[in-house]
Amino acid sequence: MAHENHQHDHSPEAEIVGEEYWDTRYRESDKVWSGEANAVLAREAEGLAPGRALDLGCGEGGDAVWLARRGWQVTGTDISGVALERAAVHAADAGVDDRTQWERHDLAESFPAGAYDLVSACFLHTFGEFPRERILRRAAAAVAPGGILLVVGHAGWASWQQDRPEIDFPSAEEVVDRLELEAGAWEVLLAEEHVRAQDRPDGRPGTRTDNVVKVLRLP
Repeated sequence: MAHENHQHDHSPEAEIVGEEYWDTRYRESDKVWSGEANAVLAREAEGLAPGRALDLGCGEGGDAVWLARRGWQVTGTDISGVALERAAVHAADAGVDDRTQWERHDLAESFPAGAYDLVSACFLHTFGEFPRERILRRAAAAVAPGGILLVVGHAGWASWQQDRPEIDFPSAEEVVDRLELEAGAWEVLLAEEHVRAQDRPDGRPGTRTDNVVKVLRLP
């Protein structure tokens, strides 16, 4: 739902949530995200053998197109139909429309079918009631033997923002714990926190703390 290289509008007046909120958000500008892949996704997927990938909260398709260009067969899903239309155009412009498909899901209500060699959930945060832990457990269940689940998220608000209780930002260790992975069936490859630079809305420099969890379903 959100990509790491961009400013996120977590404004207090954003009382509308779900599909309507995100469609409105995307309609506010011709392009919300850069179109490039999230840096962590690119780093962690670079050495993986291409297979089937599932991109949860794909937005305008930056991650999915990056993966498809590297030989992956990618299913991208988002709650926003507006975002998915843009993702399809992005894929066509990149010449990878034959390796991408797009499905609209409110992940709290439905989930793509199938098993995948890579399931990616980058910055899957939103306002309101949102069963993120349950969704991520379904994401883990969708990983094929020998496959990877990659979860990238914020560990808190940006340095200039006040803490707000509407969104839970778990630590990397909490993400792993809440996945409730079956003992002996998974290997935790990465669970770490990192601080990165992110400009404030006025252009002044700021920072944001994120975390990444990468787990392998053992063959």
